[in-house]
Amino acid sequence: MLELLPFVLGVIAAAILAGLMAGLLGVGGGIVLVPVLFWVLSLIDFPAALSMHMAVATSLATIIFTSISSARAHHRRGAVDVALLKRWGPGLMLGALAGGLAAKFIQPDGLKAIFGIIALAVAVNMAIPRTLVLAQSLPGSTAINAAISFVVGTISALMGIGGGTLSVPILTACSFEIRRAVGTAAAFGLLIAIPAAVGFVLSGWSVPGRPPYSLGYVSLPAAALILPFTVGFAPLGARLAHSLDGIWIKRAFALFLAVTAVRMLISAFG
Repeated sequence: MLELLPFVLGVIAAAILAGLMAGLLGVGGGIVLVPVLFWVLSLIDFPAALSMHMAVATSLATIIFTSISSARAHHRRGAVDVALLKRWGPGLMLGALAGGLAAKFIQPDGLKAIFGIIALAVAVNMAIPRTLVLAQSLPGSTAINAAISFVVGTISALMGIGGGTLSVPILTACSFEIRRAVGTAAAFGLLIAIPAAVGFVLSGWSVPGRPPYSLGYVSLPAAALILPFTVGFAPLGARLAHSLDGIWIKRAFALFLAVTAVRMLISAFG
């Protein structure tokens, strides 16, 4: 029992940080949970062939509930763009399901590489002092919006994240006000996490060597440990998002993300 204590404490600490980040930056929490879960599983000699898939899938399962908590808090402050939610929803859900199902055919190092490359790009974007603005509004084309949302859903599923990590930079680059982008991204998390988690359950259903009480690649005990903390701390993060100057928080998180990304890439290619 004592040998599991580092695992439990590490997961709880990650869950608290993930909940805060979900509300504060609209990142769904997975960008914190996935690397921590992966490294903690590695420390307890969990099968290397399953660690990354289990980390991604379990993160997505928890995001279902974290995103509800975070999105409700933002919606109460009028920061969720319902029209955009309807416009991007189908693409996000289809892309997320496709990513979850495709995970069965991607090697662990492939998932690490995807996570590391995207996380590093996001860290650089977050560290830039000025928000990158490419357009005065989102494209009007239905096809372009469908393509953007599908790609965001697919990559988010493969990374085990809720979508805010990708969608917030895209929205702000199209002149979306940052708090509205964060609030809407929090709602995106639910649309991504449900089909993505279903995809990971199906793709991992018959894979041997999974721990007890797993649904496909989703570890139910780990999800149960994480959820009270992510759900409990997401509203606090949302309140902070509407009361703090987030520049230093963004820079600190960008540094954390860059270090995490580099370590993940070293693990993938080392």
